[in-house]
Amino acid sequence: MRTHGDEGRDADYPGEVILAVDTSLGTAIALIGDDGASRAEASAADPLGHAEVIGDLLVRALDEAGTGPIRHVVAGMGPGPFTGLRIGIAAARAFALGRGIPVLPVPSHVAAALTAIEQDAVSGAFAVVTDARRREVAITVFDGTDADGIPIVIADTVLVPAADADVHLDGVRRIDVATLSAVALARVGARALAAGRTLAGEEPLYLRHPDVTLPGAPKKVGR
Repeated sequence: MRTHGDEGRDADYPGEVILAVDTSLGTAIALIGDDGASRAEASAADPLGHAEVIGDLLVRALDEAGTGPIRHVVAGMGPGPFTGLRIGIAAARAFALGRGIPVLPVPSHVAAALTAIEQDAVSGAFAVVTDARRREVAITVFDGTDADGIPIVIADTVLVPAADADVHLDGVRRIDVATLSAVALARVGARALAAGRTLAGEEPLYLRHPDVTLPGAPKKVGR
């Protein structure tokens, strides 16, 4: 992962770094070292104020992490609301473009699943459930991790009425997630990178498209 010109800088750059950005719920920023350890975190729980806080959170996390060659940016790809999700992905892509480094797209629910498995010791099948607003929830079902340490999806993400969520899950353990760890997102991205895997495409997983639509062509007025 080291590029030409990095030789001789190990004293100033203690290991390579991955930056992760997610705005599927609140706004979450983190940097991890090449050993997977957290170097810095900054977050805000507000699910609506992404644009107002993301710049300050990035600066705070970068300052806390100190020096180090950032080699990849992990972008949380949702599920999430249209506008909020776009802000985080745009910030991740802009940072990567400015540094000339790749963006690694990772489904946000996979990071939440990793937290459940490795931090909370959840075993067996379980569902990550996040608020989709309008009395709906987004649900993805997981069961353990694979040989690369990445949570295994056994039922793809669906959007269902909140009142019907338990019926939909039919006894599968439910884990409601209100905030997402960008450290976990970065670790998933690092493991996918090490395994040569791509976990998501470039298109985000929107919960729904925006309500605002472009007007059609103006009608012709006869004389």
